[in-house]
Amino acid sequence: MRKNKKPNAKSKPKGKFIGIGIIAIIAAIIGVIALIGGLDLNISKTALNTNNGSPILGSESASVTIIEFGDYQCPFCRKWNIETKPLIDKNYLQTGKAKMIYMDLPIIGADSLKAHESSYCANEQDLYWKYHDYLYSNQGHENDGWAREENLKILASSFEGLDLEKFNKCLDSGKYTNRVTDNKNIGIRIGVSSTPMFVVIGPDKSTTQIAGAQPFSVFQKIIDEKLAS
Repeated sequence: MRKNKKPNAKSKPKGKFIGIGIIAIIAAIIGVIALIGGLDLNISKTALNTNNGSPILGSESASVTIIEFGDYQCPFCRKWNIETKPLIDKNYLQTGKAKMIYMDLPIIGADSLKAHESSYCANEQDLYWKYHDYLYSNQGHENDGWAREENLKILASSFEGLDLEKFNKCLDSGKYTNRVTDNKNIGIRIGVSSTPMFVVIGPDKSTTQIAGAQPFSVFQKIIDEKLAS
C-alpha cells in the first residue's frame, strides 16, 4: 500500500513570504503617495499663518515659498538641514527664485520647546539662521538632555558673535513660549504629525507637500515645476 507523502516543511513559509512581499509593495506605494501631494494637509490661507515663524531666508519677493515644519531634536530634520538645505540655499534662495520659512513643531519631547524658544532669542541679535544651523550641527540624541535650558546656555557660550548675557536673560524670561506654541498649534491644526514636513507654494498659490528628509532632487523637481507654472 502506497504511503501518503509527508508535506515538505521547507515549503510552508512560501505563502508567508509572498504575503510579506505584498505588504512591502503596498507600504512602498503608500510611501510614494505620502511623499508628494498625498498627505492631504488642511491648508488654507487662514490655517497656514507663518507670521510668527522664522525670519525669511532668501528674497522676500521670491515667487516660490518653502515652509518647513521641524523640531530641533529631530534627527531627520538635522539630516535635511545638513545635506539638502545648503543645495536649496545655493540654487534657489541665493538666486532669488525661492524663499524659506521655518515653523516650530516641537513634538519630540519637553526639551524641544526651549530649544525653539532659544532660536528667537538669537533672532533678537539678528543671528536666527546662523543659530538655527548651529543647533542642528550640535544636536544630541532625542530627549537625552542636550536641549535643556541649562545645556542650551552652555552650547550658546561657544556660539560666535552672540551676546551671551542678553541671550540667557531672554531664555530665562520665557518670552517666546507662546510664539513657539502658536506655531506648533498651526502645524497640528493643518494635520502635520511628523517632522520634517514641507509645504512648497508656487506663484499661483498651488501647494505641494513633501514628507521627510528627502534629497535635493525631489525639491529641485517640485520647485522647478512651480517656477515654470
